[in-house]
Amino acid sequence: MKSNAMLKAEAKEALQGRWKEAVLLNLIPTVISILVALIFLVLIAVPAYFLFNSDMVQSATSNFNTEVNLGGSGAPSFAGGIIATLFSVGISWTFLDVLRRQKMTIEPLKDAFRGFQAPYGIGIVVIYLLTAIFTFLWSLLFIIPGIIKSYAYSQAYFIYYDEYRETGVAPSYRDSITKSRQLMDGHKGRLFLLDLSFIGWHIVCLFTLGIGYLWLTPYISTTKAAFYDSL
Repeated sequence: MKSNAMLKAEAKEALQGRWKEAVLLNLIPTVISILVALIFLVLIAVPAYFLFNSDMVQSATSNFNTEVNLGGSGAPSFAGGIIATLFSVGISWTFLDVLRRQKMTIEPLKDAFRGFQAPYGIGIVVIYLLTAIFTFLWSLLFIIPGIIKSYAYSQAYFIYYDEYRETGVAPSYRDSITKSRQLMDGHKGRLFLLDLSFIGWHIVCLFTLGIGYLWLTPYISTTKAAFYDSL
């Protein structure tokens, strides 16, 4: 197993000469998220605000408003989690291919949407749902088991991608999760330490008002792809 320093060096080497494309690749989901948020604000939030705050209906809908505000945020948040996962997984696969020299150039406009494309999209969504359920159930025992299991399931998307490419047949979603758990046996702590090693960079990015993440995110994604590849 390669050391964290070796994994990071491998990631930097893979990104050398490709930083511009890597930044654009991660910028696209950010821009789309902002646009979707603005559309939601204009089409839904603003009209709803004026509707529920008008003098005519305010008293009649006060109780209804309270219940909507308390319980209505779950669905958008859940959908946002799925969309973010589709973007992040597809981008991670791109960096894995670059790392393996199976892909020589990054095409931001095309590669950003790899996770949405058939036949992989449904696999990403189902694995996301299953791992979310399993992690939640483990978290009911205590938060630590939930965190441990999240690391155990962390390689499921890579395994699903590799097996699909090798066989041309969609592998079982649960098998991908099980194989991730088996693959990570004895390595969960190493991945946790790898995550901790980026804390300094996260702090630096906070001082850049988040702009630094355009460079840090590709670096982390490629390093984690190297981690999987070394397993």
